[in-house]
Amino acid sequence: MTRILAIDLGTKRTGLAVTDPLRILANPLTTIPTAQLNKFLLDYFKKESVDTIVIGYPKAMDGQATQMTKPVLDLKKNLSRKFPDKEITLVDERFTSKMAMRSMIEMGSKKKDRREKAGNLDKISATIILQTYLNQP
Repeated sequence: MTRILAIDLGTKRTGLAVTDPLRILANPLTTIPTAQLNKFLLDYFKKESVDTIVIGYPKAMDGQATQMTKPVLDLKKNLSRKFPDKEITLVDERFTSKMAMRSMIEMGSKKKDRREKAGNLDKISATIILQTYLNQP
């Protein structure tokens, strides 16, 4: 079975999540510097079978574009060219950062830990994006 990989693109850091081989559960994978995303994906796809990439699609509350909308669309275009064998899908990511922060609080993360471990927020956000995709009918 192949996995599904999710990307929560940021200007500095990018969160990644992946499904189990049966494509049932979304799991946090890692957070990497955004500049290293292409190299990470090339290496990861050599080790793991992935046929679908889900990218968080940022929108403002009114549905309009945000400052990250264009970089996400550019990423989708570039990944489509680089990995033509993979399906690439956009998923609305409104509220994912807030949901990720709430998850960290509910798991008992202290305020200091949440500030110092911003990378956790990114990969949890990617996990929420992936779970949203999995929950779609």
